[in-house]
Amino acid sequence: MSVDLSVYLVTDAALCGDRGVAAVVREAVAGGVRVVQLRDKAASDAEIVEQLIELSAITAGRAALIVNDRLEAAIEARRRGAHVDGIHLGQGDASVLRARELLGPDAIIGLTANTQEHLEAVRMLPTGAVDHLGVGVIRPTSTKPDHPPALGIEGFRAIAAASPVPCVAIGGVGIDDVDALRDAGAAGVAVVSALCAAEDPRETARELRARWRGIGRVPRVLSIAGSDPSGGAGIQADVKAIAANGGYAMAVVTALTAQNTHGVRAVHVPPASFLAEQLDAISDDIPVDAVKIGMLANAEVIGAVQRWLDTHEPKTVVIDPVMISTSGDRLLDSAAESALRELLLRADVITPNLAELATLAGTEPTSDWTRAKETAAVLAARFDTIVLVKGGHLGGDDAPDALVTADGAEEFTGARIFTDATHGTGCSLSAALATRRAAGDDWNDALRSARAWLRESLHAADDLGIGHGNGPVHHFAGLWQRGGLVTSPTPADVRSQWWERIAQVRADIDELPFIRRLADGTLERIAFLDYLAQDAIYLGEYARVLAEAARLAPTSIEQSFWANGAHGAISVELQLHTAWLRSAPEAPDARPSAVTTAYLDHLRSVGYRGSYDEVIAAVLPCYWLYADLGVRLHRGDLGAYALDPEHPYASWLQTYADDAFARATETAIGFVTARASAATEQTRERMLRAFEVAARHERAFFAAPL
Repeated sequence: MSVDLSVYLVTDAALCGDRGVAAVVREAVAGGVRVVQLRDKAASDAEIVEQLIELSAITAGRAALIVNDRLEAAIEARRRGAHVDGIHLGQGDASVLRARELLGPDAIIGLTANTQEHLEAVRMLPTGAVDHLGVGVIRPTSTKPDHPPALGIEGFRAIAAASPVPCVAIGGVGIDDVDALRDAGAAGVAVVSALCAAEDPRETARELRARWRGIGRVPRVLSIAGSDPSGGAGIQADVKAIAANGGYAMAVVTALTAQNTHGVRAVHVPPASFLAEQLDAISDDIPVDAVKIGMLANAEVIGAVQRWLDTHEPKTVVIDPVMISTSGDRLLDSAAESALRELLLRADVITPNLAELATLAGTEPTSDWTRAKETAAVLAARFDTIVLVKGGHLGGDDAPDALVTADGAEEFTGARIFTDATHGTGCSLSAALATRRAAGDDWNDALRSARAWLRESLHAADDLGIGHGNGPVHHFAGLWQRGGLVTSPTPADVRSQWWERIAQVRADIDELPFIRRLADGTLERIAFLDYLAQDAIYLGEYARVLAEAARLAPTSIEQSFWANGAHGAISVELQLHTAWLRSAPEAPDARPSAVTTAYLDHLRSVGYRGSYDEVIAAVLPCYWLYADLGVRLHRGDLGAYALDPEHPYASWLQTYADDAFARATETAIGFVTARASAATEQTRERMLRAFEVAARHERAFFAAPL
């Protein structure tokens, strides 16, 4: 019988406690458990029969129900109408062949196995006698004190690879083992305490199933904000932003507004007691992974939200402090402003606009970006939080954002998108940020992803044509344009995917004789000088390609970065090469080799196409591979260097492992991955190809001297 073995519950009455086995099974099956094994060594056969009848009513049509060891009880429960799908037998239990004979060809029969001898016995059985093996224990476990020595992941892998039937891992298995066991060949994971002792078996089962399927659980994000009947801002914008960024959106309404794309006409605030009822209804039933808080109309409403936060302590809290209207009017009275300041102490991130930033800090509004970041740092220290300071209201061609703490700032740049359809951008960005954080991104990656999505939504906003005032952003532009269910990969996704795509190139570079001998200092001087001579030729042309990237850059910050890179390639790196070569009478003839020519031809061809995205993708491997290799050479990971000042090539190794180069590399990676994330699929593919080809040229460049 074919059955989904992926998430397999083995019951333990003691661990289930007062709530009982049936209650745990009901919740676990609702969360995604696909097989339930009733195991109760202390119960009589008669008690097992009654339990099987009770559990059958829960599992029928939703999960397979099998019993541990008790063949006669399984037969009796079936006779009394229970839907019992099969049995799991230990090595010393009833005969597998007898169980198959009595339960029939469609029954699920599992067998414990934890040695190669057990596998030999299984191979001696007729085909179809056993459906799967329970292999373990994986780790020591108290639920079976007499267990054999723990196999560990690798021990399981060896048995699963040799087994003639699917293997389920059992014994001390926790949620963090799921990925490794699946990769080791498991057909599923059987858990006991991880579910029976779980505070919330349904939620834990969901986590196990999501991990097994290799996907992140859908973040459950609650928006607490006012309603916008035109759909562009407030609760409506939050729900769209959460959904567009892969979350499940929930909404608690703090205020009803009469508004459209021209502005707000009237506001009605329901009683704070009803707000509390909404919040309690959600939290009594659905775990909340992140909260985005927007419009809170008065002190009573703010107090209700604060009490709920203090009681339930959600993991992620993003507060968009709606205090000042677009026209500059104050929206909160003094009591509400005071209550809001108290609420901000509960926030992980606050996202004020520039006017709200000034109000919270008690300063005059500023249009100076540096001063805005300084003000944000003061607020970050005051409220012990992160401040997202937004530059959308600044003048100029750039629209930067920054995540500011008391200790510093992480800045994110981008060219201004010229459109009047900006209604609800603040609401949408903060809701997207909360969602990406709940999905597991750190705050920097969460903002990169949220920004990339919002910029895509702004680019397409005019296509909607909603209203005659400031229209809304196009929250689902990515879905509509690509016909998929998700938007572009996040910058973090791009980073990991691209790095993995050149994994073989990186491994090959590590094993090259040139690299190994460079690391241990045995590289022949003439080979090193030959490498430097070709690298000097390369750097001269590479600087021109970096200059082209600067020319094409859409923002002044990116333009400055690539221009500085071009300058550094000549003034720092090339000078170092020249100094080495001038001191060597045996320096080789400085003519480009075939390898150097091929690499430069690739860079030039990409540059001549005039695509900024492809140019920066093509120049990235020179940063990324050198920085990664330089750090590892510096540490001695590939040989003996490890800061030895007597190493013959120490000065060269130090250049590629210094902090300035590492910072420049991270900036370059950030620019490229952000552009790739926001690009169309076709552009992203062209960028990846330019990147991969350049990486392969880097490998050839390192190989050439020897």
